[in-house]
Amino acid sequence: MARRKRYTPEVNKKTALMVNVTSLTDMFTVILVFLLQTYNTSEVQLEPPPELRMPTSQSEGVLTQGLEMTLSKESLSIGKEVLAQVNGKDFASGDKDPKDPNFIPALFKSLEKASKETTVKAVKDGQILLIADRELPYAVIKKVMYTASMAGFPQVKLITTSQ
Repeated sequence: MARRKRYTPEVNKKTALMVNVTSLTDMFTVILVFLLQTYNTSEVQLEPPPELRMPTSQSEGVLTQGLEMTLSKESLSIGKEVLAQVNGKDFASGDKDPKDPNFIPALFKSLEKASKETTVKAVKDGQILLIADRELPYAVIKKVMYTASMAGFPQVKLITTSQ
């Protein structure tokens, strides 16, 4: 029985090998634009109050600038301005709207004022950096997030400490 001869294509050694680099250039351009848009050079410095115990996390996301809000067991504040009193488990009854118990009118007014007066792009886009005590119930944090979203601040980032 005779073996078949293996097929070997003929190679013309006189022709030059041409590589089309247009598609590679396009791909590298897209990657470069993506990396430049996602690169963040600024650092955000936050100083939580000393009585506040923040939750821990292992996420390594990049923090961007936003409106700093502090929620402790005693109060809700933006900067040094105290907006509402917290009695550990819930907001004081005078700080909630009687028609909607999830709505905090003082926070709403303060956020509307901050969005009109600021020139920071992140605040204009509706970003809040919420520094909250880790022992607060979720219902309290949910009321803050609900009121913030009603005031035009849909992006609430909960600040944690790293382990």
